[in-house]
Amino acid sequence: MGVIDRLKAIGPGALVAAAFIGPGTVTTASVIGAEYAYLLVWTIAFSILATIVLQEMSARLGLITQEGLGEAFRDEFDNPIPRTITVALVVSAIGIGTAAFQTGNIVGGAAGLSAITGVSESVWGPIIGLVAAGLLWTGNYKLIERVFVGLVGIMGTAFLVNALMVRPDLGSLAGGLVPTVPEGSAYLIAGLVGTTVVGYNLFLHASTVQERWDGPEDLAECRTDTIGMVIVGGIITTAIVVTAAAVFPAGTEINNVGEMADQLEPVFGGYALTFFAIGLFAAGFTSAMSAPLAGAYATAGALGWERDLTSTRFRAIWMTILGVGIVFSALDYNPVQVIVFAQVANGLLLPILAVFLIYAMNNRDLLGEHTNTTLQNVLGGIITLVVVGIGLRTLYDVLFL
Repeated sequence: MGVIDRLKAIGPGALVAAAFIGPGTVTTASVIGAEYAYLLVWTIAFSILATIVLQEMSARLGLITQEGLGEAFRDEFDNPIPRTITVALVVSAIGIGTAAFQTGNIVGGAAGLSAITGVSESVWGPIIGLVAAGLLWTGNYKLIERVFVGLVGIMGTAFLVNALMVRPDLGSLAGGLVPTVPEGSAYLIAGLVGTTVVGYNLFLHASTVQERWDGPEDLAECRTDTIGMVIVGGIITTAIVVTAAAVFPAGTEINNVGEMADQLEPVFGGYALTFFAIGLFAAGFTSAMSAPLAGAYATAGALGWERDLTSTRFRAIWMTILGVGIVFSALDYNPVQVIVFAQVANGLLLPILAVFLIYAMNNRDLLGEHTNTTLQNVLGGIITLVVVGIGLRTLYDVLFL
């Protein structure tokens, strides 16, 4: 396959990358760069590797079985007891995860609008949630989503240009690839993992590959799409950390959107705040539509319900997730803290989904010759153990420090 053909193969992987380059990634990466400079760059490298490994499994399962991840998990067990436990765990993990993400999405978008207008996030949050609900109800969100993904892409390009203009210390940047956990950083490490390796993206990917490709013969294109676009997302995340590390003195605490926008001053000067705020709003609003939709697909699949956008039960799921986001966005919390917490919650829930995914990927009856190789199982196991370790360290820090 030539370069042009591989570029044409870009599809669902772009949705995955767009989903994790949202308010959570921008905020968490900015906070990490400002507080710890390049010390936690290794976290990005690990997160990108983990995302590639797990998303490839999810996409392969969807492509080979022509089923969603929720259905696959549900069909793994014939005995009703383990099946019920599995469904309960999946629904809980996805429900809590998408609800936490949704709060961060809405608050992130609201913080962007607040920076431009001066009106409080607690006012803009419910408005964004209700507009997203209206678009989801009518089904006319796709065109708008493309526009907003384009805006997020522009913001990502700005960070890449910034990262080049600030001329980072390449030696220090390379040194950040050596794993180290500075005191008090476990919470942010879990946040960055949680904002990159997104649980609901596994479900979204398994479903969207079926719309783009037909079966096993398309696995090569599917892998190119997944690996390429996730790496692009990782480069953007690294650029945000690099820019924040160069602009802010080490140990700086970021508390608002204006401080984050300072990163863009090398390129945009006095317009930095406006440009950053528009991009943050776009990232939040796009995700505010995709997160509840992905949660609805996952939950409906796990429960064996019809995955129909117009069905009452399907709508009830995404309305619940969106409703939680609207309620919490109306409370006057610090938007940076809310967004980072949402990513941490997802990082803690990720191991549950990873274990079930790896289990399903070894079912020869389900996947035939396309089950996991030994290397894929080893990598998946290591990733799961590392994420569990990060989660336990985070809980320890939160509870005892």
